[in-house]
Parts: sequence; C-alpha cells; structure tokens
Amino acid sequence: MISVSDITYLIGGRPLYENASMFIRPKDRIGLIGLNGKGKTTLLRLINGDIQVTSGSISKSNDCTIGFLNQDLLSYQSDDAILTVAMEAFRDAVETQRQLEKVIRQLETEYSEDLVHKLSQLQEKFEQLDGYSMQAKAEEVLEGIGFSTSDLHRPLREFSGGWRMRVMLAKLLLERPSLLMLDEPTNHLDLPSIEWVENYLRNYDGAVLIVSHDRRFLDNVVTKTVEVTNQQLVTYEGNYSYYLQEKEIRQRIQQNAYENQQQKIRQTERFTERFRAKAAKARQVQSRIKALERMERVEEVVNDVAVVNFRFHFKQQSGRMVVSLKDVTKAYGDLVLLEKASATIERGDKIALIGANGKGKSTLLRILYGTEPIEGERTIGYNVIPAFYAQHQLEALQIDNEILDELKQAGSGKTEQELRNVLGCFLFSDDDVYKKIKVLSGGEKSRVALAKTLISEANFLLLDEPTNHLDSISENILIQALQQYKGSFIVVSHNRHFVSQIANKIWYIEDRQIKEYPGTYEEYDYWLRNVARLFKSRHRLRRRRHQKSQSLLAGKKPPMKKLH
Repeated sequence: MISVSDITYLIGGRPLYENASMFIRPKDRIGLIGLNGKGKTTLLRLINGDIQVTSGSISKSNDCTIGFLNQDLLSYQSDDAILTVAMEAFRDAVETQRQLEKVIRQLETEYSEDLVHKLSQLQEKFEQLDGYSMQAKAEEVLEGIGFSTSDLHRPLREFSGGWRMRVMLAKLLLERPSLLMLDEPTNHLDLPSIEWVENYLRNYDGAVLIVSHDRRFLDNVVTKTVEVTNQQLVTYEGNYSYYLQEKEIRQRIQQNAYENQQQKIRQTERFTERFRAKAAKARQVQSRIKALERMERVEEVVNDVAVVNFRFHFKQQSGRMVVSLKDVTKAYGDLVLLEKASATIERGDKIALIGANGKGKSTLLRILYGTEPIEGERTIGYNVIPAFYAQHQLEALQIDNEILDELKQAGSGKTEQELRNVLGCFLFSDDDVYKKIKVLSGGEKSRVALAKTLISEANFLLLDEPTNHLDSISENILIQALQQYKGSFIVVSHNRHFVSQIANKIWYIEDRQIKEYPGTYEEYDYWLRNVARLFKSRHRLRRRRHQKSQSLLAGKKPPMKKLH
C-alpha cells in the first residue's frame, strides 16, 4: 500500500534519516517507536506529503487515503457543535442531506415532476451513502472517547485543546481512511477512552500507524513495531513486548559478532606487525591488510536502557499519617465532584489515582496539597513536606535559565556535582546541563520539572500525569526513581504500564466518594474484570428468569432442554 524506500532526510545538513526503508500493507497495525527527537513525527509528515524527502522515495497505491491525527490539531477552532464537526467525516452524505432539505423546501411551494424525480434520486443516493445512520455512528464514537450525550451539541470552541483533539480523532475514525496515522493519541485520553480506542483500532478495516510511548496501548493494538534508531527504520514482526524480547536477542547476537570480529582484527593486526618486515611473509601481510580494509565492521551495541544510580533522600521522615480528608465536599456550581468523602494517606503509601476525566482527580490532588478550597476537614500529618508536580510546572520554568541554574534555584542545598548527578539520571549529561530551558523539547522540559520535584527533599509527592511527553527511557527513569523513593506519593496517570510498576494501592472516584483498592494495578484490573463478568452473568440470569415468567404468564410452556 505504501513503500518508504531508501529515504534520506536532512535537517541543517544533519541526516535525520539515511537510506531508511519500511513498508505499510493493508490491515497492518504498526507502532512507531524511538526516543524523542529521533524523527517519528517527521516520518508521519513525510508519508502525509507535508514535507519532502531529500532523496529516496515514498510511493502510495492509487486508492490509498490517509488520515493524520497530529498535535497541530489542538489549535483547531469552530463555532459548530462537536457532533457537526465529527459528521464532517461523511462529506458526501452531509452534502446530499443539504440538497435533500433544499428540494423538500422547494416542494412546499412549487410542486413539479422534475423535483419529485430529483428528490427520489437524492433519497436513493443518501441511502446508498448510509446517511440515515451517520449521526448515530458519530454519537457512538464521540461517546466512546469520553463525551457525554449533553456535550454533543456544545460548540467545539468551548472545549480545551485535549478535548478538541478527541473530536478530531472521532472525525478521523469516522472517515475510515486506508491508513490512519496517530501521533501520541493517548496523551489526551482517559483510561476508559483508551480502552475504547484500543478495541476500535483492533477491528479497524484499514492500516494503522501509531506513534506512542504507552507500552500497554501498543501491546494491545499493534502487530508490528518499527523502531527509529541510528537514522534507520528497524522492523520487528510483533507488538511492543515482542520487540523488547527480539531486540535483546538481536543485540546479543550483534554484540557476540562484534566481539568475535574485534578479536579477529586484533589477531590480524598482531600478525601484520610481527611479519611486516619479513619479505617471505610480505604477500600474506598485504593480503590481510586488504582484508581488514574490505571488512564490513559490526557496530558495538549501545545500551539505551538508562539506570538510575542516584537515590533521592529527604531530611526527615513523616509521621505515620501523611494527610487525611474527612467529610470533604467539593463542587463547581451544580457539578458536585465529592460529597462528604473521606480518605487517608499513610507513610509508605504509593497510590495511583485512576479513572475517567471529569471525575475530579486533579482537583483531589490540589485538595490533598492544600491549594483547593473545600467544605470539610483536611489534616496534614507531622513532619510532612509535600511537593506537587503538574503540567503547568513546565510553564513555571524560567526559559532564559540554563538547566543547571534552574535546579540550583530549587533550593535543595545540593552541590553542583550532586545536581549534575541528578541531571545525568534524567539524561542530561556533560554540556547538556548548560542548555537554555527555551531550546528544550516538551519531553526535555518535563524531565527538568520532574528533576526539580524529586530533589526538593519532600517526603510526600503529588504527581499529575508525570509521563505525558516522556519517551520510554525517560519513563523508565521515573519508574526506577519512584520505586526506590522512601517517602509516600499519589500519582494521577492513565499510563497502565507506569501505574502497574509503581503503585501499591489504587484510588478511584465513584459516586462522589474516594474508593480504595488495597493492591497493585494488575490485581485491581483482575478484580474489576471479575466484577464485570459477575454483573453480566447476573444480568443474563435475571433476563432469563424474566423471559420465563413472562412465558408462564402468557400460558406458554418454557422451552424443553435437549438431552445429549
């Protein structure tokens, strides 16, 4: 369907891609992965035709259509209702509907056979385009990705950038192009919406190319993984977990080949040095020198799995109780998020706060931190030193500061070498620490803000979506930092892999109350699925009993069971 053949793409004379190739076939489910800044989004733009390759070619079949969800769509504005915007996916059907309405209005004042014939033709076309079900389809997709029924007729302009991105995702899904390209689609979705999109993409008729750092999402959707590394596109025929296993095997084989080749090179060099001056061995020496020159060198494997070797300390341990809420009520006008809710965080708790958007997770974090006014009681424990991380922390960074100076101003009292060690853990090494904040990418700014939070010597961390904009290595660094953290924390996240690695308790908001599951995310997920299965089983049983009673009331005998 699409062939990317030996492409080279230069930025300022530096190759982002060099003789790179990949193929996209119908019904492929491809995860495009790699570190931030390696060119994943650039590849999507090259395939979409927004920019042109320096050399090589990208060829597409004649019937190939492309739908591209990119971060630029965050700024899209419209006064139309979101249902209307989503239904733009059915352009032909919408235009036919407009013509139908126009003809019907004409028939009200001027009846003619020609207009009746035209109406009949338009109705037939509208039916062929499945126009009578387009609104139902749009409503299903919009509600699937998190919009309530009452939201559907609100203007797009009223929604935040993340919710506008969901509308554009819905529109693309409804267009059903041959190739659907999604750039970090889960960044703006909550957990129920992510699971809905996963199911939708698994059953999608066309091909899908996804840029994502969400491991669980990739595992559940993709069947092929393409890694952007060393200006190349390396393909693995499986999902993300398969990629990790296969890459380890390939690297082991490559490292063995590299070491064997290095040993052969050393032996050859020793031979040439030893016999270079002997005329009898001159031909052999020259032959081996030429063999060395012709040898295709095997690259040494560079391990890109970062390991945190810095332990985050704090000066004083908190008391047993960290923070307690009692009979807390929080409302915004008619919207009541919490009503006489109570909860307690104790020393050593590592809590993941999960659930759908709009339930009040970020509000609850601010309540726990003490910056959100409430009705009820909030009690902070003895010796508790909190630190809060949220996306707005990126905006609070001083853009003209160098990275090292930004950390010095955090007031931790650490020496410059200690701060450099911390920055090294977050992939800022050597002269990187002197980069200005204003030249950093979104992911790099996130790492700086997280580093500032973790060096604050707080013994209670509150983290709101900390993995947004982080690549897999940076996410792994944060996981390791939190695993070795000796204090308490509560994290809001929709990243299931991240949550499964760091939490020993799960919180969620239900019926305006704070509910707790005393276990890991994997245990919680297993419990939740069993509850759902039990609910469905009881529902089926009640329905069968109802049908049986209705049959008896109607004087019918219940159907006989067949004996086998």
